[in-house]
Amino acid sequence: MALVTQHQIQKFRKDGFLVLEHFFTAEECDSMRNQIQRIVAEMEVPPHCRTEFSTKEEEQLRAQGSSDYFLTSGDKIRFFFEKGVLDERGNFLIPKEKSISKIGHALHAYDPVFKQITHSSKVQELGRKLGLERPVVVQSMYIFKQPGIGGEVTPHQDATFLHTEPLGRILGFWIALEDATQENGCLWFIPGSHTSGITRRMVRASSGSSTCVEFIGSEPAYNDSQFIPLPISKGGLILIHGEVVHKSELNSSESSRHAFTFHVMEAKDTSWSKENWLQPTPELPFPSLYT
Repeated sequence: MALVTQHQIQKFRKDGFLVLEHFFTAEECDSMRNQIQRIVAEMEVPPHCRTEFSTKEEEQLRAQGSSDYFLTSGDKIRFFFEKGVLDERGNFLIPKEKSISKIGHALHAYDPVFKQITHSSKVQELGRKLGLERPVVVQSMYIFKQPGIGGEVTPHQDATFLHTEPLGRILGFWIALEDATQENGCLWFIPGSHTSGITRRMVRASSGSSTCVEFIGSEPAYNDSQFIPLPISKGGLILIHGEVVHKSELNSSESSRHAFTFHVMEAKDTSWSKENWLQPTPELPFPSLYT
């Protein structure tokens, strides 16, 4: 069976996303979930690191931007929490494993299970089928989308946060570790919205600024009716073009919607913006996807 057909690749170029059901096995998904459970069980959260994670622009600027913890997480495994799960002293109001929004941004480099998945032979083969010549992994995240409190992610383009010159060089791999449904917050996309560039950028703020990041430009008002939902079963992979507009709703269900996601940049003839919040470090230059 072909990993991906020419027809599917054409569909990806047209829509800006592609669903590949059952790309990973249930065992591979469970190995990631079990590993995350271990990581969370061992988590020590220093009080000053208890950053609330949010995508509403002001809160994002205040909470993430003022937080050095976020800005320096590109080459570490760090924890970001849902809103309202900590009291003002930084103590958990609910069990800690239910309080985490995401873990980022270097699981792909420092955790053996996630590293193996990211560089798995089928991911590498998919990269080659897509014509990637020098893909490097820039970041990874484990997203929990907790039941009842897993916050909405407002419409955005990944290239807003991961800017390259030229554009069109960022590709997201989004792996469903549990079934993702409309009830528990699956992804929604505007098909074909990846062809007109980006309207907003998140950049590192100038040193005198009160926040660490700021936005240039703004997100247009998208029409809700343009979005289509992409429910996907456990083990499915969604390929996400860096400029396609997508979102997810609040998880109002009683089940979580765990996902592992990583982003790849075609490094050939591409420059990574020095203004991006995420920067390669001497400890962790962006590793090649191909091994």
